[in-house]
Amino acid sequence: MASEALAARQKVQHFLTAACVGNLDLLKNIASQLDEGSGMSNTVADIKDANKRGALHFAAREGQTEVCKYLIEELKLDVDTKDEDGETPIIHAARQGHTATAKYLLDQGANPVMRSDVGATALHHSAGIGNNELMEYLLSKGAEVDSQSDAGTPLIWAAGHGQQDALKVLLEHHANPNAETEDGVTPLLSAVAAGSLTCLELLVQAGADVNVASGGATPLHIAADIGSPEILNCLLEAGADPNVTDEDGQKPIQVAAARGNRAAVEILFPLTTKVKSISKWTVDGILEHMQSEANKVEETQKVKEVDASGDTETLKRDLPEVSPEAKERAAEAKSRGDDAFKRNEYLTAVNDYAQIL
Repeated sequence: MASEALAARQKVQHFLTAACVGNLDLLKNIASQLDEGSGMSNTVADIKDANKRGALHFAAREGQTEVCKYLIEELKLDVDTKDEDGETPIIHAARQGHTATAKYLLDQGANPVMRSDVGATALHHSAGIGNNELMEYLLSKGAEVDSQSDAGTPLIWAAGHGQQDALKVLLEHHANPNAETEDGVTPLLSAVAAGSLTCLELLVQAGADVNVASGGATPLHIAADIGSPEILNCLLEAGADPNVTDEDGQKPIQVAAARGNRAAVEILFPLTTKVKSISKWTVDGILEHMQSEANKVEETQKVKEVDASGDTETLKRDLPEVSPEAKERAAEAKSRGDDAFKRNEYLTAVNDYAQIL
């Protein structure tokens, strides 16, 4: 009995592997062995892994268009079948950059606006990897340019991955340059966090707000954290306010100084009004003061960690178990982003918010 169950599981694994590698003859052969009278179409449709991914998901993910054709045209499988994460075959194909397979699925009626459980569509994934050809095709088939996922619109995905050409395509299709996630992350914030000067310039030209804030941090705070002179200058020339404070009352120059980014401090110094708590208002004085403050915070954090280490078993029990489900991964990324903002680690925070995949 146990041996029969094991043999059946192995056949299922071999079947799905055949879909992955494009071995159509083997796939048909195993499917016929697994068919217990319900017919090939029903048998194949019911064969799935633990994440409810079937042959069509795997074939699409690996760009096996011929297998997709057999499954859709001969066995009449649902082109929009969803797996455990709510992902359809076209989302799998788009994520991996399989343009020909994704186009075939669209031509067979795949829904371009179908969203996964975290709200991501094929357009989001195409934007994130910079697949302009597929993006154009998806948009021509009715994909929504400003579709919101937990990690934002396709424009935020493109900006967050520094995909300047993809960003151009989306802007040409009238994507909103000021679209926000629930956490206030925008394409411009994502571009700054990604360190993409070109994406930043394109977004500024498109009318993106350079003074938007997420978690209390503006693009200028994030740029100061990174220390990129080019990005800082671009933001300042576009009207970014060097005197705005974050949730801890810090101006961008203080963030730059705490990170030891001298070039950023020098750029911001002539544009920033004096901070009363810093007695020596010079470039060197600001750097010395903020790095001293940063060291104090670090020492305090170490003390807290030592105090907490005595109850590690309780901590382990209280920690939530990490799940493979996409929704939980997104929630964890959001939590990391929240914590990072509280520590003034703006780059880390925006990356967590903008790339909840």
